[in-house]
Amino acid sequence: MPKKTDQTKASAPTSADAALSSPRPARATLTMVAERAGVSPSTVSRILNGTAQVSIEKQALVKAVIEELGFRPDPAARSLAGGRTMSIGVLTQYIDSPYYGEALRGIEDELHKANYVPLFVSGHWNEAEEKNRLFMLQERKVDGIIVLTGKLADETLVDMAALVPVVVTGRQLAAPNLFSIDFDNAEGARLAVRHLHALGHSRVAFISGPLDHPDAGQRLQGYQSEVAQKEMVTDKDLVVFSDFQETGGFRAMNNLLESRTQFTAVITANDQMAYGARLALHRAGLRVPEDVSLIGFDDLPHSAFTLPPLTSVRQSVYEIGTSAANAMFDLLNKKSPPPKLVAAELVVRESTRIYRR
Repeated sequence: MPKKTDQTKASAPTSADAALSSPRPARATLTMVAERAGVSPSTVSRILNGTAQVSIEKQALVKAVIEELGFRPDPAARSLAGGRTMSIGVLTQYIDSPYYGEALRGIEDELHKANYVPLFVSGHWNEAEEKNRLFMLQERKVDGIIVLTGKLADETLVDMAALVPVVVTGRQLAAPNLFSIDFDNAEGARLAVRHLHALGHSRVAFISGPLDHPDAGQRLQGYQSEVAQKEMVTDKDLVVFSDFQETGGFRAMNNLLESRTQFTAVITANDQMAYGARLALHRAGLRVPEDVSLIGFDDLPHSAFTLPPLTSVRQSVYEIGTSAANAMFDLLNKKSPPPKLVAAELVVRESTRIYRR
């Protein structure tokens, strides 16, 4: 008779069984990082949240150990331990704006270095909506709030700063727990006028943004003061108002052309309107810069790749974003951020040329 198989005998383990039964490596802890780096756990914690007063070399060592061990801090635990949520609210105007997008990128990059998370919301250039978003962020227990320009009243920002640290761009405002970053808009417009004056232009049109926007008012004032200083033509018909959008620049340029106002150059209060104005000139059969010189404002990344490449007043919007994030870290650490007024710079490209009568 054939020999019966012993059903009770255990079969040999397979390689898959061995893999399943092998112990998994323990998750790296903050204590493990501290021991490997030769520092205290509290030092590791402060390096993670950006409050450590240690050398750059020691910070680099700790971060290298964190990377080596694959340590990932627990946000909830850090919040309980440090009284922070490790999140910063950011009130922008339009998430999809190429201008504000550069600032958001700068904020996010800088926050990421300190393991903070940004919460982005849009106010759509509406004061009631901005105020709603502001208090929504505060209710989410963010550690601080960055406001990119906006229509909020100064008093609203001062009141909010009594609850959480606030950094605001695009205005000059001083209050406890609040820091503002502004750009020299008037000087930027003066640089544009000086450039065109040096090229021989005397009839320079200006496409302004809406005057309830502080940047627009300052840029218009800079244009008007420099035109008067250089004794250029000051015809009120040379100034038209628009909305900072490409479509607004297109409409404004068409209005200028239809008015029969004579001009040889145009300054737009931002690059987006310059893009629209350029299209309107093209549709009218006018060449840039052979027939009309064109200058934008902000020097957005796309402006170096338009046809022709656009001369523009540069303000590093990305730098404004990183500066806002670093100012927020100072406020969180009870420090006074250094004063910040972003300087203007004219980037000359092929959209402007000497005026030939």
